[in-house]
Amino acid sequence: MNLTLLVLIAVLPLVGAILAGLFGRVIGRAGAHTVTILAVATSFVLSLHVLKQIYLDGVPAFDGPVYSWLISDGVKMDVGFLIDRLSTLMMVVVTFVSLCVHVYTIGYMSDDPGYTRFFSYISLFTFSMLMLVMSNNFMQLFFGWEAVGVVSYLLIGFWYTRPTAIFANYKAFLVNRVGDFGFVLGIAGVFYYTNSVGYAEAFAAAPKLAHAMLPLTSNTSVEAITLICICLFIGAMGKSAQVPLHVWLPDSMEGPTPISALIHAATMVTAGIFMVARMSPLFEQSETALSFVLIIGATTAFFMGLLGIVNNDIKRVIAYSTLSQLGYMVTALGVSAYSAGMFHLTTHAFFKALLFLAAGSVIIGMHHEQDMRKMGGLAKYMPITAITSWIGALALIGTPFFSGFYSKDTIIEAVGESHRWGATYAYWCVLGGVFVTALYTFRMIFMTFHGPERFRHADEAHSSSHGHDDHGPIEPHESPLVVTGPLIALAIPSVVIGALTAGPILFGGYFGDSIRVLENNDVLAELGKDFQSPVQMALHGFAGAPFWLAAAGVLTAWLFFLYRPQWADVAARKLAPIRNLLLNKYYFDWFNEKVLSTLARGLGFTLWKGGDQVLIDGVLVNGSAATISWFGSIVRRVQNGYLYAYAFWMVIGLAVMLGWFLVRS
Repeated sequence: MNLTLLVLIAVLPLVGAILAGLFGRVIGRAGAHTVTILAVATSFVLSLHVLKQIYLDGVPAFDGPVYSWLISDGVKMDVGFLIDRLSTLMMVVVTFVSLCVHVYTIGYMSDDPGYTRFFSYISLFTFSMLMLVMSNNFMQLFFGWEAVGVVSYLLIGFWYTRPTAIFANYKAFLVNRVGDFGFVLGIAGVFYYTNSVGYAEAFAAAPKLAHAMLPLTSNTSVEAITLICICLFIGAMGKSAQVPLHVWLPDSMEGPTPISALIHAATMVTAGIFMVARMSPLFEQSETALSFVLIIGATTAFFMGLLGIVNNDIKRVIAYSTLSQLGYMVTALGVSAYSAGMFHLTTHAFFKALLFLAAGSVIIGMHHEQDMRKMGGLAKYMPITAITSWIGALALIGTPFFSGFYSKDTIIEAVGESHRWGATYAYWCVLGGVFVTALYTFRMIFMTFHGPERFRHADEAHSSSHGHDDHGPIEPHESPLVVTGPLIALAIPSVVIGALTAGPILFGGYFGDSIRVLENNDVLAELGKDFQSPVQMALHGFAGAPFWLAAAGVLTAWLFFLYRPQWADVAARKLAPIRNLLLNKYYFDWFNEKVLSTLARGLGFTLWKGGDQVLIDGVLVNGSAATISWFGSIVRRVQNGYLYAYAFWMVIGLAVMLGWFLVRS
């Protein structure tokens, strides 16, 4: 495989980012979006070529260095690539979704003064993610891991004059630092036992690591592989927003909508899923770590989905959907169905990017209104946005023949097939999550595109309350082609990509040696015995419990939010305690801000007063100065400059020496 080709795939978005960022004023707005789009489009085409080589032409996987960055004490740290079927799939998904977002941004950000800066950021984001998925060692993985975190901080707070945006990017930054601390410990554990940061060495040592014990105290010890894998997964919990490190993702909606699609559909939040799948040789050696992954994923899948039911901000509803779907992916990893988790990552990237960009189209058409209670009836004004949103919604809820069905249904069946500890709890969570997903998804669809045109009443109320109308009545309109074009481009794979790839990815051994599963854990092999074709799988899906639960969710949404909206008000009053719990997001934010932040500030204040002022300044600095000053005042009495005083002290000294000599004699 041509190394120059691989370097170009990774570096081209970086070149585009540099040109748009540093020379934006020279090349102008058109130049900025042209160079970045051309760079990402070229990376996408080259990634497709590499996928063809790896999958169709049978070219062997590439695992080698680009250059050596550091050699210290026998440890070699390289910048290198591992290009196999797993990384190639991610490269294609990342570059395709990024390309759609780049094109979409031309229309969405057309009036923004930070236009060139935005293109620089999103192109840099693409470079960071490519470096992450293409890496062949932990050092480069961590570089990409932190780089996407830094750029996400810049993008979430892109509108830096808004206090809410600044709070959101601080929150994302701090929460991810918690996860990254665990991630660093996991990498340190791998290095401690293998004396290497390369994947190949770590995976080769996995069976030996399974028998190593790490002492915690004089009487207790823990399996080294379990501790390493849990630490690595804590990093994934932060990056992929799993409970309790999920709190940053809904607030990240403060960034522009294209970023919501890029961060939450195909790049940053999927980094944790990819990392665990890549580390499957390590995770397969620890049942405890996999059970931990399973419980966290299932909890996130169900309980985060419930929050989407009570939110009225169209972008936040989709954000909570992302949390829930990431939970499904993590649940798949927890039952060793890594291929199903990666398959759901792939299908989800298309239909979730579609839903986010469709929401952005609605926001454009509604003159930047995001509250669904002020929408309704938009389908006749925005037909392309409405149709593509329906496609994304049907894929999201797992409708047979749509892409989301093949991946989501497989995850549910894989969890049901598993005998791992926690699988029963996880099965009911992911099964219940189907109803919840359908309910909040079609609540959003019905409130936005159907029913009465509430935006007219909202506009009249706004005008009357202010005594005038600054901007005239809201007249929704379809977005320009530069916005609807990416919607159509994403809608097509949202329908067909599942049926086209379900066979090879799920049951055809597409990933090969990229993902390693122990024979006793291979639940997908059991499911594969009944697989005949995607059509047969979809037809069989109509008889399954997930389909009827999804149908019940859609029917419930229609009854409560379209047919009889007053029923929703009655339900809200009857279920007030539960609704308040959901509105307060299970009080995670309250606990973090009132308890953890208070404790952290208290600890900081104590260390400042007791440690810095009293101990360091008072005792060590000022205390030592005072001691020396006192000693100097004593010595000053002796060194007074008079000759008779010096003679006196000489006599005293001689007397002392004579006395000491006589005593010794």
